[in-house]
Amino acid sequence: MSCVRLVCALGGALLVGCGAGSPAPVPAADGGGSAARPPDFELPRLGGGNVRLSDHFGKDVVLIDFWATFCKPCLRAMPDLDALYRARKERGFVVLGVSIDGPGSSADVQAEVSRLGVTFPILLDQDSRAVALYNPRASAPFSVLIGRDGRVLAKREGYTTGAHESIERDIDGALR
Repeated sequence: MSCVRLVCALGGALLVGCGAGSPAPVPAADGGGSAARPPDFELPRLGGGNVRLSDHFGKDVVLIDFWATFCKPCLRAMPDLDALYRARKERGFVVLGVSIDGPGSSADVQAEVSRLGVTFPILLDQDSRAVALYNPRASAPFSVLIGRDGRVLAKREGYTTGAHESIERDIDGALR
């Protein structure tokens, strides 16, 4: 078990993320002002089929949530993200929960998703292709908010209970 995984598994009271970082916004690589689209990816969906990020461009606001079963802050964030998803999905909001657990982890991922009652799509990034595009350090949780136009609006590393309100404001702004 890696050091990061061990620390995350212990889930200390001060822990805000599984990896380096804080629960603060992270500047977009392009400063948020470029019209360039974020890197595309296609990943298998838990339960079958594939999901391609670019299929949502032009119609949905997308929150990509990179998470792992061994990350306590990730698991604490999931019910909040699911509530945001359920309340806004009819307005064109999608959460793509990207599990960064390694190969052969599908059963563990399914168990956590079922336990938490998560309803948004869960994607499996078992070979770290997608996380490498957005979060090369693979810190978790790590989220990327993408507007309907396909531009990255915000990136956030870590999660604390109070982060929910900030994320909600960003999403509602993007949905306007």
